[in-house]
Amino acid sequence: MLHRLSLWVVRFSTGRVVLIALVTFLLFTALVLPRQASAADRSAGGAGSPDMSFSYSAQDLYQMAEAYGQQGRAAYVRARFTFDLIWPLVYTFFLATAISWLLRGASTSLLHRLNLVPIFGALLDYLENISTSLVMLRYPQPTALVDQLAPFLTLVKWILVYGSFVVLLVSAGVAVVGRMRDWSRRG
Repeated sequence: MLHRLSLWVVRFSTGRVVLIALVTFLLFTALVLPRQASAADRSAGGAGSPDMSFSYSAQDLYQMAEAYGQQGRAAYVRARFTFDLIWPLVYTFFLATAISWLLRGASTSLLHRLNLVPIFGALLDYLENISTSLVMLRYPQPTALVDQLAPFLTLVKWILVYGSFVVLLVSAGVAVVGRMRDWSRRG
């Protein structure tokens, strides 16, 4: 199933699609993210945000929930199910298609499967949003297990998302080296 998904993304990832994904990513990053970050900072009251932290504990999550207050927690949950439904789609669309397009000439399907890294990152992003929102919604009631799972999901999400950008850079390098070899053979 994962192999078929990876191949579908490779076939879907034409130059035009990658360009659309890049423009969408850049516009979203320039126009939407700054406003969302500002609104999130106001709602959090300087307490930080679990989904923007690389590492935190269940206790830290409850401290953030306390610091947000009722309105801040409501705003946090609202943002997870509006803005944060779209943002993972935007970055995954860009990363998965760009990696696929850059590696389209790769000789092994294993390299093509690197296009799945951002997809797994987005999946973890959604699971993180659900778990942190559940803690925020139930606060001050403890949410056992979910409160322990949320920090793990956040950490793995960031590893996969940052890893996707590393894969993108390496893919670009592989593509450049491949093109240089092609040019040297022709010359």
